[in-house]
Amino acid sequence: MAETEISFPSGAEIRAEIAESPNLRSRDLAHKLGLSEAQLVAAQVGHGAVRLQADLDLLFPQLTGLGEVMALTRNESCVIEKVGVYDNYHSGKHASMVLNDAIDMRMFPSHWITAFAVETAADNGVRRSIQVFDAAGDAVHKIHLRATSNLGHWDNLVAELRHAEQSDTLEVAPRQPTETPKGDPAKVDILRAEWAKMTDTHQFMRLTSKLKMNRLGAYRMVGAPMARALDVAAVNQMLERLAGSGVEIMFFVGNRGCIEIHGGAFETLKPMGPWQNILDPGFNVHLRLDHIAEVWAVNKPTQRGDAISVETFDKDGGLIFQIFGRKTEEADSRGAWNDLVASLPALRTEQELA
Repeated sequence: MAETEISFPSGAEIRAEIAESPNLRSRDLAHKLGLSEAQLVAAQVGHGAVRLQADLDLLFPQLTGLGEVMALTRNESCVIEKVGVYDNYHSGKHASMVLNDAIDMRMFPSHWITAFAVETAADNGVRRSIQVFDAAGDAVHKIHLRATSNLGHWDNLVAELRHAEQSDTLEVAPRQPTETPKGDPAKVDILRAEWAKMTDTHQFMRLTSKLKMNRLGAYRMVGAPMARALDVAAVNQMLERLAGSGVEIMFFVGNRGCIEIHGGAFETLKPMGPWQNILDPGFNVHLRLDHIAEVWAVNKPTQRGDAISVETFDKDGGLIFQIFGRKTEEADSRGAWNDLVASLPALRTEQELA
């Protein structure tokens, strides 16, 4: 029996769908059409989009010339947006970074597969963005120009980074599933002993890898005081208490290809339906509270004292975000943060609820 070929719409057909649904978000329209978001953008090549080289060492030096822009990183449940300049880029084979007061990012080059420069007509003029996608066509990172951006550099960037391939169709790989929680009860004593010896938070991933576990699997096994399960409602309580408190945090949001970080306090919190939103000048977060399935307060020992975090996971075990207390030369908010975390409600067991 012959295999049935999967037929995807042509670039022209996709553009017609875009025209018919001008108010539908790209992610939602892509889902409706059974496409990846990258394929939706690729369909606009020659009609407002130009495919670019996605090589970080070529892209990031060019980004600096745009001046002030908005950097956006997201996963299925959380979006972080920071306004600043792509300054102080450091290249790395396996991990690169941008590190400055406004934009703080870690990038994993193996996931930066396809990039586009996109121009979209809007009521208030042309919106310009650079959008980067992974092999499955999922968004890794986006850069949105602002009124204060250096538009004079835009054409130069597009010319310098223009890819030789400018097709309006794009082949993507199957999306890799989220890794389910992995633990090994036979190694729990080793996990606890090695955890207690950590001197840096970066040692945690090496430890779990060595024991053939992963982050959530280790949290479920190690027990208090190293990891304490919290009530899902603790997330909103935490955000409400942080808003306007002056307590400085490190807020991490990421996906396989990019992690974006906010360092500092925040003021404005505004719920909208299932979304909880931080809406500060230069810093926004949009969080789907209803996607949060597990919450953990985690304590990792370091040479500079305990690093205490709150970490949230979705129903598949995917990490949504992490928050740590922040210490700078000017201020140390870790004490206030640690007290806040200690006061958050624990997850009650079935026996306690009975």
